[in-house]
Amino acid sequence: MTAHQSTESAAAANQRRLESFGYTQELKRSVSTVDLLIYGLIFMVPIAPWAIFGTVFDAAKGMVPLVYLIGLVAMVFTALAYAQMAKSFPLAGSVFSYVGRGVHPTLGFFAGWAILLDYLLIPTLLYVFAAESMVGIFPGTPRWLWALVFVVINTVINLLGITSIKFANRVFLAIELIFVAIFVVIAITALNGGTIPGAEFTTKPIWTPSEVSGPLIAAALSIAVLSFLGFDGISTLAEESTGRKNSAGRAMIIALFIVAFLFVLQTWLASALAAGTDAFGDAAGNAFFDLIRQAAGPGWQTAFFVVNVLAVGIANAIAGQAATSRLLYSMSRDGRLPGFLSKISARQVPLYAVLTVTALTIVLVLFFVGQISVISSLVNFGALFGFMLLHVSVVWHYMVRKRSRNWLLHLVVPVVGFAIIAYVLANAAIEAKVGGLIWLVVGAIVFLVFRRRAAVRTAERGTATGDLADVDAPIAGEGARP
Repeated sequence: MTAHQSTESAAAANQRRLESFGYTQELKRSVSTVDLLIYGLIFMVPIAPWAIFGTVFDAAKGMVPLVYLIGLVAMVFTALAYAQMAKSFPLAGSVFSYVGRGVHPTLGFFAGWAILLDYLLIPTLLYVFAAESMVGIFPGTPRWLWALVFVVINTVINLLGITSIKFANRVFLAIELIFVAIFVVIAITALNGGTIPGAEFTTKPIWTPSEVSGPLIAAALSIAVLSFLGFDGISTLAEESTGRKNSAGRAMIIALFIVAFLFVLQTWLASALAAGTDAFGDAAGNAFFDLIRQAAGPGWQTAFFVVNVLAVGIANAIAGQAATSRLLYSMSRDGRLPGFLSKISARQVPLYAVLTVTALTIVLVLFFVGQISVISSLVNFGALFGFMLLHVSVVWHYMVRKRSRNWLLHLVVPVVGFAIIAYVLANAAIEAKVGGLIWLVVGAIVFLVFRRRAAVRTAERGTATGDLADVDAPIAGEGARP
């Protein structure tokens, strides 16, 4: 069998699995496992530490690589939980589908609603951040104008279909990795040549025993967990995958380890360049780029800054918009959100879901422009709450329903993962908790409205419908395609 035939066979098998859940294949199934991996890397942004290096450096007393190592260990549990549920339910709805089918549709709605807060606000956060950066490059220009430019570019790419998204992902990942390599060369050259006074190769950024303490590890855990948000977006492309069984689950775990390696490598070298610095203070926001200027000059500093803006404002935002539209599509398909959100265009794209994300993003950008910290706190609540319910679904689906004897993957991993996420959520900013609870209350209202509508339609048809009784059966009577 040729590679092409093998891919076609896997795609056909995936399509049959989708039909077994009561859905027809509507999205274009053309995303390979490599494409899923690239998508996950783009979503997590391999160069993400550039923008927050100084802030993390100050909070972790210079041990930035240690923070990312802690984050890797912490998020592996959640990635493994995602992989287990993706294996059983290869659907586009991510935690909405996993919790809904693994535990109960009602709980699934709230898992999806919570992660929707994360997915809706991630593009907003990215646009606001990119707009702030563009104003730094072009002083005096309005922030909202730059945000709208990025929104339009990303909407067009998403509407053109998954092939355009794949192409954009490959181009931007190549650019980011090239600049990671350039930074490695710049850093090693500067460290060997003594370009920056006091800079030196050292293992202190990875482990300084005298500085390590319980409170510091706890603070680092919160920073680290939130730094890896995005790998979960891979699960939203499950219905477009051509890979073999559970390609989304494998891609999530591989992407997590690759991006963790890149984070540690870059921050270790950056910390070495900053050796002798106790804290960046007010200069923390531009610390990484200042180090580039000292090591290689203002020209390279500007180049790195521009690449960072493009990676955030276009590459990462494209991935965020794609993930959000697939989640809206899935929830609409199951009757949990307005039906028009599951309409598919001729390019096999959830057309109205994409346009709805664009419209909401424009409103949110205009409302939140200049308020990066507020958006960040709300994003964190949505993701963490959804992750907690994900871990619950693994235990319930495998240990309770399927009587699994894989105690490690189906009990230990989700319990530890739940504890880590719960700790981080408990220590989140009060604004995040209040905003998150308000969002859940709004979700409860939405849930009741659509449940009432479903009941009315059922009464009119003269048939009886109820919640999902069998997690392996399609969600009948709630928008699932026949």
